Amino acid sequence: MLGQLIASGIAIGATYALMALAMVIIYKTSEVLNFAQGDMAMLSAFIAYMCLSTYGLGFAMSFTLALAFAFGLGAVLEFAFLRRAKEPNVLGLIIITLGLEMVLYGLASWRWGSDQKDFPFPVSDFDVHQLGADVVISDLNLVTLGVACALMILLYVFFRYTKVGVAMKATQQNQQAARLMGIRVGRIMMLTWGMSSVVGACAAFLIASTDTLDPNLMWTPQLKGFSAAVLGGMTSLVGAVLGGFILGVVENLFGGYVSVEFKAVVAFAVIVLILCVKPSGLFAKHYVRKV
Repeated sequence: MLGQLIASGIAIGATYALMALAMVIIYKTSEVLNFAQGDMAMLSAFIAYMCLSTYGLGFAMSFTLALAFAFGLGAVLEFAFLRRAKEPNVLGLIIITLGLEMVLYGLASWRWGSDQKDFPFPVSDFDVHQLGADVVISDLNLVTLGVACALMILLYVFFRYTKVGVAMKATQQNQQAARLMGIRVGRIMMLTWGMSSVVGACAAFLIASTDTLDPNLMWTPQLKGFSAAVLGGMTSLVGAVLGGFILGVVENLFGGYVSVEFKAVVAFAVIVLILCVKPSGLFAKHYVRKV
């Protein structure tokens, strides 16, 4: 039983890790927590569903178009709302993301309704592999793990070794200095939101394939992703992924040995505990500015 709980927890944690990655990408650049992340991802999943079910497009074309939509949605929201904020501060920008969350949720509810829909996916959650005497893992779990790890590696390389990635880190540290160094901060912000939206959309595709697609699809995964990011560190890509895996395993063990009814409480407990004990997260460093 223990082995299966850990394996299932790692598989679930991979989706939390993807949502945590999406939130960390924006936070690393702007220090803003994007609480519209889940609904941006949900809307992208509906676009993929519409391409598949309404227009009869193939999986590759549908997901490509949905990811392109996700990138455009993130870039447009940053350009049209976040950048237009008068006298912007972090708290004000966070409140704007909460407003955007409600707008996107209402838009999806108006367009597609609240009925639960089956989301077609090329990989099955019912085809399983035996890893041991009592441990099985599905093809979809393996794909989810692979996607989470691949995105983590790609983003790490991007932030570490590309000029644009370095520009994003410079923008997060000091936007005024970044402008003086010739960095186009506005474009960097748009790119950041677009990238984050694409990562969130990948998580939504995987989650919708195991669940049913409706406007509430990403509310719980967003909370778990935020908890994972806080646990691992809001400035650490690797920490966000590890935080997702840790949260998935701990949550599953709690549900298996303590109580399934209180399983959702684990995410809230993690946020409170980590913020009290180590606010920077388990795998991030806390920097103190001296004036």
